[in-house]
Amino acid sequence: MPMLAAFDRALALFGAALLTCLMATVLAGVVTRAMDDPWGWTDEGARFLMVWLAATGWMLASRKRAHVRIRFFQNLLPNAVWRGVERVIQTALVLLGLAIAWFAITLVQRNADLDATSLPISMAWLYVPMIPAGLLMAVQAMGQLVRPGGKDA
Repeated sequence: MPMLAAFDRALALFGAALLTCLMATVLAGVVTRAMDDPWGWTDEGARFLMVWLAATGWMLASRKRAHVRIRFFQNLLPNAVWRGVERVIQTALVLLGLAIAWFAITLVQRNADLDATSLPISMAWLYVPMIPAGLLMAVQAMGQLVRPGGKDA
């Protein structure tokens, strides 16, 4: 799985770059306000960067299976029933991921002609990261359907 490892590494580096940009943008906003000459674009830029960073974190957590999941009641079930419930959960995650990606595409299309208030970019960029995040969620869940873990996974 060297390609998956490379993808995970690239995603982590992208997240680190986004975090660095977000910190620099917020710092620029704080410093320019303190100098009584605020840069108006820093708030909106930080908003865009936070959305992208959150979606990247979501993708990283999906890849590492690190999202909070409470399996107390599921783990009380016999193994065969546990596996059936797991299939239902993973199928629901596939459908949810595809729905998120589909609606994100719609939002990108609807906002493509709207400009951001203080940045020279389209408001569609606010919704773009939801497309790969939804698709990755669906693909990850499909992978769990094909190779499910056990109760201790």
